[in-house]
Amino acid sequence: MKPALFAYHRPQTVAVALALVAELDGAKLLAGGQSLGPMLNLRLARPAHVIDLNDLLELDFVRRPPGLVEIGSLTRHHRLATDAEVAAACPILATAAASIGHYAIRQRGTLGGSLCHADPAAQLPLIATLLNAEIVVAGRAGTRTVPVRAFFVSSLVTAVQPDEMVVAVRFPAFRPAQGWGLEIFSLRHGDFAIVSVAATVTCDPAGKVAALDVALGGVGVAPLSLHERLVPFCGREPDAAWGAELGCLAASAVAPEDDARIPAAYRRELAMTLTQRALAAAVERGKDQKHG
Repeated sequence: MKPALFAYHRPQTVAVALALVAELDGAKLLAGGQSLGPMLNLRLARPAHVIDLNDLLELDFVRRPPGLVEIGSLTRHHRLATDAEVAAACPILATAAASIGHYAIRQRGTLGGSLCHADPAAQLPLIATLLNAEIVVAGRAGTRTVPVRAFFVSSLVTAVQPDEMVVAVRFPAFRPAQGWGLEIFSLRHGDFAIVSVAATVTCDPAGKVAALDVALGGVGVAPLSLHERLVPFCGREPDAAWGAELGCLAASAVAPEDDARIPAAYRRELAMTLTQRALAAAVERGKDQKHG
């Protein structure tokens, strides 16, 4: 199929793009086009205007302010997966980007596009949720910063207003001895995950858990952070019993939809198993860093 008729715009600066977004009713922003393109062709989206952002090279960057890695919204998945600064400062983000779809998709898809599309099973929204990244949103009146756990409203719905666009994302840089784990379960390579789990664990010199975060994807209308429920698991040895308890917590926390193809009970079982695996990997990576 071909898309319905629309007016095409290709601004050369962010300022012009923001002016178009503010002035044009029913406009859609085109970044990598890996989600919007198929939606246009299937006529699931019928915007009156499409604003192509691909000439805005000022939004393709990786920066290292103190304690952070700041990434432009037009930065491609391939760059996230291969950039040395991203790998050093936020290795779970690089690994997640490398797991997205196939090579051609990673060459076109963008960080901002993935977050704004807000598919609850996608990798980058999961990692942003795990790390509580900050989303920098710009409008003609200026910029504002949205914590990612307030950014995702529902499936395919975010806190970005019609006259705004995402311009950057700030991830916290990993701390010494902070380990990470990422588990993605899909039916075929390149598919969105049925369930995915990302975790970080930091242990103190005595081997007790000093800091911990877990997030799950594919289990609801938005990625789910378990951050508020993890306090009782800090200060403990990260042994098998600890991991099993956290797996049970994850299974009880999710509320997946039930359908004939993938029953809710199956997703809960995956949530339990993948959480245990992600945590075990995080603990081991943390140990490796300490020994290194």
